[in-house]
Amino acid sequence: MNTAQQAFSLSGRRVWVAGHRGMVGSAIVRRLGSEGCDILTVDRATLDLRRQADVEAWMAANKPDVVFVAAATVGGINANNSFPVNFLYDNLVLETNIIQAAHQCDVKKLIFLGSSCIYPRLAEQPMREDALLTGPLEPTNEWYAVAKIAGIKLCQAYRKQHGRDFISAMPTNLYGPGDNFHPEHSHVAAALIARFHAAALENRPVVDIWGSGKPLREFMHVDDLADALIFLTQHYSGYEHINVGSGQEISIADLARMIARISGWQGELRLDASKPDGSPRKMMDSSRLHAMGWRARIALEAGFAEAFDWYRRNIAAVRQSNLK
Repeated sequence: MNTAQQAFSLSGRRVWVAGHRGMVGSAIVRRLGSEGCDILTVDRATLDLRRQADVEAWMAANKPDVVFVAAATVGGINANNSFPVNFLYDNLVLETNIIQAAHQCDVKKLIFLGSSCIYPRLAEQPMREDALLTGPLEPTNEWYAVAKIAGIKLCQAYRKQHGRDFISAMPTNLYGPGDNFHPEHSHVAAALIARFHAAALENRPVVDIWGSGKPLREFMHVDDLADALIFLTQHYSGYEHINVGSGQEISIADLARMIARISGWQGELRLDASKPDGSPRKMMDSSRLHAMGWRARIALEAGFAEAFDWYRRNIAAVRQSNLK
């Protein structure tokens, strides 16, 4: 693994966070606040990232030195199954537009955000970076995974052909402030937070959980991810993508029980084994990142308690967002 010989400084740089309103993008913006850089953002109403000419024009006008590609169409199992075109087309187009424009505008550093779903469904656990493209993907999120794999390969292609310092980071399952809490299209962490908040308020006797509850998942607070991304920007320059995990693994059933406890809800937890589980286990091997000197710091239950409190305090804005 090649690493930068000298730390890349963000101080005084113009840094564009594409997707700054999302959970990951907003966390990156928060973390960049202490780096002495000029943070660039643009909303959807001003710039549609799916329009190549518009992206190229905006980047040429704003001249970022560094780009974080955190913009993406995201969602859980139900959303992936229901909208395969959105998850494949939208993500392919926006990532290729941004990466190509970054090359044209001589961006000094670009960080592409992937996902742990890029790895084969039955990849050896914990999943190492070299497991990529060694087996079939999980069918319930293959559309999103294919788009993310293409983004990794595009960054590698620009590095190989043009010498660009474009790197890729693969985060594990995330949770935290700004997550997508849509009742049908959210990931499991946000879905459970919303479900148990409502159950506690309404004193519901039973809460249903999709699947058997047996799948194991690694979770990381989004603020830990943002910190890791800044670290990689400063200290990594290599061809291979880098896993970013917390090392904190829990079954879906135990996660549900933990969030129920945080919410104060007391009742019957009912598992619906007729619903899909997804991959049986997803745990990242983050040893390469650890060897560079970075580790996650936010403990699982403390992190979820903070995320639950954020949801409780921002529920009106979340509900408004769900209507869009």
